[in-house]
Amino acid sequence: MRKYLSHNLLICCLLTVAIGCKNTNNNLSYDSFPVNISLTGKSIETDSVMLRYPFRIKHQDSLAIVMDLHHPDYFYHSFTYPQFRYLSSFGKRGQAPEENLSVENFRLAGGKMWGLDANKHLITNLSLQRVHEKTSTKEISLDKEIIRALDFALYDDSCFIIPDYSGKHRFHIIDMNGDIKSSRGEIPSVEHTNKDIALAQAWRSFIDYNPDNGILAMVTQLGEVLEIFNLKDGTHIVKFGPHGEPEYNEAKGMAIPSGIMGFSDIQVTDKYIYAVFHGRSFKEIAQQQQPAIDGGQYIYVFSVKGEPLVRYTLDRFIYGIDVNEKTNELYAVDVNSNLPIVKFKLEHS
Repeated sequence: MRKYLSHNLLICCLLTVAIGCKNTNNNLSYDSFPVNISLTGKSIETDSVMLRYPFRIKHQDSLAIVMDLHHPDYFYHSFTYPQFRYLSSFGKRGQAPEENLSVENFRLAGGKMWGLDANKHLITNLSLQRVHEKTSTKEISLDKEIIRALDFALYDDSCFIIPDYSGKHRFHIIDMNGDIKSSRGEIPSVEHTNKDIALAQAWRSFIDYNPDNGILAMVTQLGEVLEIFNLKDGTHIVKFGPHGEPEYNEAKGMAIPSGIMGFSDIQVTDKYIYAVFHGRSFKEIAQQQQPAIDGGQYIYVFSVKGEPLVRYTLDRFIYGIDVNEKTNELYAVDVNSNLPIVKFKLEHS
């Protein structure tokens, strides 16, 4: 056990050194994609469970998990993959130990599932072999300096990556005790020099990390900004889309969103970065006729260096995605449909 802990501590320390080596910040912009493709999705029949507001979807081997923000009893629902036959529901709502007050995102790796509960200020750990038991095996309390997180990613079995929302940094590396080991970067705003909490709120981002190529990618929930950190060589690339950086008004030190809804999910593979983009203004969203449409209609595909490659226009609006490049398929969740799990066949190589 001591040897395992020492190994984890060494990895965290090596990561701290590695990400502090270089800080090459390449600010670039893009205004279009060279390839534009329309995709039609296929709704997948699921039995035995009614999904209310499915926000995230991921798979590992033959198991798929959907995270549902509005289900009255459980946050997570497991299915066979790729058939999507219902298996069980877990992640019970509640304040008791091994229950969740909220869920922001979850990660699957090495036969384990990790979930972020911002309201309880902790990360939960569950063996995928025990999902039917509906209990967590471990809870990691987060450092008190971490302000309510929107997302997190696994670095490996010893460290997590969590965005910083204080305005001081861009993200933290934390260990398995929930302690901050290092902090990196700053908000790459060209319009605001005062890096405070309000700016950090406006720049809240969704993230994903690929340990094989060392690429950490972040996309803003407002505006249209992609950031790419290479944690192996320390380089940092910022890409501003046509909608630019997040727009907001400040009231009593808080950011009030304006402008557009930006991205809602991201996935980094060995060759590409996939991101769900909305691109609708808050005014347009507020003026919708009921029932209102929720989600993004576009999948943006970038290279791992931030080059825009493909823009997919979907036949429906989605939130979370799960890309399987072995089968060239993308699974998504559509909160507007009674059949919310959707499969798309990707057409780029």
